[in-house]
Amino acid sequence: MATTTPTEMERKAGIWVTIWGVLLIIAGIIAIMQPAVAALGFSLVLAWIFVFAGVVQGVYAFQQRNQTGLAWKLLAAIATLVLGVIMLSNPIASIATLALVIGAFIFASGISSVMLGMRLKGQKGSGWVLFDGALSIVLALLIAMGWPENSIAFIGILVGICLISGGMWRIILGRALRADAAAT
Repeated sequence: MATTTPTEMERKAGIWVTIWGVLLIIAGIIAIMQPAVAALGFSLVLAWIFVFAGVVQGVYAFQQRNQTGLAWKLLAAIATLVLGVIMLSNPIASIATLALVIGAFIFASGISSVMLGMRLKGQKGSGWVLFDGALSIVLALLIAMGWPENSIAFIGILVGICLISGGMWRIILGRALRADAAAT
């Protein structure tokens, strides 16, 4: 039986990581081209994650029933499970809600960046912090102005961008792994 050296394992890992990165980029491009499909898929996957998490929380609560807080643990499990079921039963409303929550997060992040930028005023790089904050606020306002009509496109494109970004870093990592293996 042949044994695989660490260098050979690193080279193979680099190849598979690179392939995975390319597939993610292809999926990201498809998601951007078909944002409704990507948004629906994301919403359904997230809904099933909540359903699964609710069931797991419920099982955990019953396993820990002799400890304090059983009612709270069960309540959290039921709430998580119900959220997942609601998301499954109305995925379009889920997409709109996700867009609103993301928009609110981007707005809050923008406000905090502007405040930080003003606090750092005069220091090197403070202008970039202000720019980032202002850009985030404008993006959040655009999301709010287009809500809920543009929610599907927003979530689908965001999913595509995340897939492409994840694919890019995997390709870079894969190349680095293969280069390290070749150098050894």
